[in-house]
This record gives sequence, structure tokens and C-alpha cells, in this order.
Amino acid sequence: CHRYLTEQLRGALKGQDSGIFSPGTERSRWRLRPGVSFIFFTSHTPCGDASIIPMVASQDQPCQPIRAPSDITDHLTKGKSGVEASPSKRKAEENGEPVKRLKTCPLDCAVVGEGGSVLGEEGSDPPHGSSTGSGPGSSETAPDSKGPDVHRTGAKCVPTAKQDPLRPGEGYHCVGVLRVKPGRGDRTLSLCCSDKLARWNVVGCQGALLSHFLQEPIYFSAVVTGECPYSQEAMKRALMDRCAHVTDLPPGYSVRAPELRHASLEFPHSHRLVQGTHDSSKGRVTPCGAAISWCAVPDQPLDVTANGYKQGVTKKALGTAQARSLICKAELFSSFKSLVVSALELPDSLRGKELKTYWDYKQAAEGYQKAWEKLREQAFSEWVRSPRELLQFE
Repeated sequence: CHRYLTEQLRGALKGQDSGIFSPGTERSRWRLRPGVSFIFFTSHTPCGDASIIPMVASQDQPCQPIRAPSDITDHLTKGKSGVEASPSKRKAEENGEPVKRLKTCPLDCAVVGEGGSVLGEEGSDPPHGSSTGSGPGSSETAPDSKGPDVHRTGAKCVPTAKQDPLRPGEGYHCVGVLRVKPGRGDRTLSLCCSDKLARWNVVGCQGALLSHFLQEPIYFSAVVTGECPYSQEAMKRALMDRCAHVTDLPPGYSVRAPELRHASLEFPHSHRLVQGTHDSSKGRVTPCGAAISWCAVPDQPLDVTANGYKQGVTKKALGTAQARSLICKAELFSSFKSLVVSALELPDSLRGKELKTYWDYKQAAEGYQKAWEKLREQAFSEWVRSPRELLQFE
């Protein structure tokens, strides 16, 4: 999005015809042409608060708990296909010999024993976040229970916010809190998709840098989600309700409520479809570290990365400009600076100021920064911010 907007602004600043921008009323600032709008499409519900969705049927459970004792024995001696183990394995069990068994559910699966007690894998200690005994919520994990449950998100609550209770059923998560992106390594400082979309509904998706050249922020008119577990209530709560009360925004900024739509089109490589055709004997289905970014720009429209670095770079080049993704902060800032140089006339926010670093240019966007400040004060006070020293680059 930023690469596309920058390219369109570049043409407009040079006096060329732009398909989406027309001159604003302020010097060297632009606004969207009448009839031009942006729609955000995602093939899956945004991670974080929007993904905490009530389950509508028991078959939607990621892993069904099993009652002990007899059902556990049957369960653990069956493969993922549900076919009983071979006679040789059963004979080995009877003789007390160790038998290697396939894990048949995720690591956070709960096994319900007699009296409602929750056991871990193969009857060990309870998994993290599970309760034991017949206390509140324990009956909700029984396979024949009609108790409510929710789809879970891998996004973790920010350290200073209220933390997830991790209770069985619908008490596993707390809702409405800020979360950082899910992932398998060190916890990131980047907020999850739900939180970023909520922020964009107030400050716009153009960011601070491009705000220098835009008279008004750019908001999404609609958010469309592909076929997947979906809740209109959860989407509205995550993307709009948390910011609905924000006031005292600078001119041009407002709290927007994009149209929320759920499409019937499912991504052909979604986890559900891939899992359905996957041969379990070949191991678990896990996300790869590759990412593909395409943008409607004439120069280098395709950006392919592997584990955060441009695909194909050698170890020797890691940490250099050669290994950067085209959508990293450093590359986007470089593109913005070339936009400033190419401008025939600068907007007032860039005149008479000694601006050098990425941080300097962002802070100079006064309208955007004031809107962001009001949003933090009134709704997102626990938003995790990057250390300033990481933004002091040229």
C-alpha cells in the first residue's frame, strides 16, 4: 500500500496525471479523487481480538478432549486416521513393553479424566492454562458438553495489559486488549493485525511520512474477509468499538467504521484445506518463512523474502542493504526521501526544518502525530512502541 501510494504521489508531484490523487486546497498537498476508495481484503480473520470467535458447533473444536480411563487407552493406541493399532502393538502393551505412539492432538489439548479432572498428554500433568477437578469451566471441555468455546488466537497480550486467564472454554481469552503478533521465536514488538486495523480506522493507513503530502488521511471503506471462522460481532468489537469513543482529533481525522463483509471465497492454500489433504505420516503442517509482496508499481513490483530477508541473498550479505525487503522501514524511508527531492514544491510541514532521520520526518507530521496521541491517550495507552534509537536512521 505504501509503495503504491508513494508512486502515485511521485507522479502527481511531477505534474503527471495520477489515477487516484487530485490537488488539495493546501500547498503541495493532495487528496483522493472523488469516487476513489480503498478496500482491505484478507483471506483470514485478522489475528488478535478479531479472531476470538465463538465456536458454533462441537466439530469446530481443534481437538476433542477424551474421557478417561478406557477412552484414553483407545485414543492413544489409534493413529491420526482413527484406525486401531496393529495386534503387535496391542500385544506389546499387554506385555508391558514401551510403544511409540503418534501424538493425536496439539500440545495444548486437554484430556478429561474421571470426575472431570484434566490430564495432559497420556495422563501427565495438566497442560498450561488447563484447570483440574470439577471447578468452573471444566465441564465445558467434555466432548458431549454443550458449553461454549471460542476459536483461539496465537497473538499474546502486551505485557502491561490484562493477561489471558487460559481457562477451558470461552474463558480462555480476555477480549478487547492489545496483542503482539503471534510467532515461534522471541516475542515481537509489532502489534497484531486487529490492533493495526483499528488504529488505521482513526489515523489512516498512509502512515506519518506520506501524511506530509496528503491533506486528508486515507481510510478503508470496507474490510472483506474470505471464507474462514468469522464473527461480525468480534470484527466490530476489535476494529471499531475499541476506538469509537475517541474525540478531539485534528482537522481531517475522524473515527471511521468501514463496512464489514464476509466473502464465500476460501483461500485455496488455507490451513483447513491443506490439512484436509495432508498425509499425516509426513509430519505436521507448519507455516513456512517465505513471504511474497506484490505492488502495482513499475519498478520491482515483486518482493520475495525468506525469514525476513530478501530471497537469494547469501549469509555474507545479511545485514546489508542488499538483503532488505522492499517494504521494510529503511527502504520505505529511502523511497520517501526521493519523493521529497523530486517535489517541485514542498508542503508547509517540510519547510524551514532540519530533518534528517526517519524519526525526525515522522515527528514533523504534526496532524498525524496529534491524532495518534489522542488515540493512545483515550484507547490504546498500552501500545508497545519501538525504542527511539531504532528509528534514528538516515
